[in-house]
Amino acid sequence: MKTVKEILDTKGREVWGIEPDAAVFEAVKLMAEKEVGALVVTTGDKLVGIISERDCARKVILMAKAPHETPTRDIMTTQVLCARLEQTVEECMAMVTDNRVRHLPVLDQDRVVGIISIGDLVKTIIDEQQFMIEQLEHYISG
Repeated sequence: MKTVKEILDTKGREVWGIEPDAAVFEAVKLMAEKEVGALVVTTGDKLVGIISERDCARKVILMAKAPHETPTRDIMTTQVLCARLEQTVEECMAMVTDNRVRHLPVLDQDRVVGIISIGDLVKTIIDEQQFMIEQLEHYISG
């Protein structure tokens, strides 16, 4: 089974983040520009939270808050589940499934070095299964 490091080596390690004092509107705008579903919330190099499109919809729109005036810190998740580079795809899939989250920041010695999504995990699993099917077909026909 592949590791988080292998996923990041393939997809890249670019991470988009925002400061906790930034308005939710700015977070949504950045997510739209970068075509991502979540941002890490940082103070300097320190991870202090994560904010997702779901947070914005449920904690701002449905609560009739003003996105231009509401700071990210008011709606971000502060108890952030994170992955480590050496963790397997299976371990991460269990984490996102059990905790009903879609994004895992990846830490290396308390520094954010990437972010993986449930989509990245599913794609990796499908690719591995497809490879196994092709190997079995080759074995059977050869």
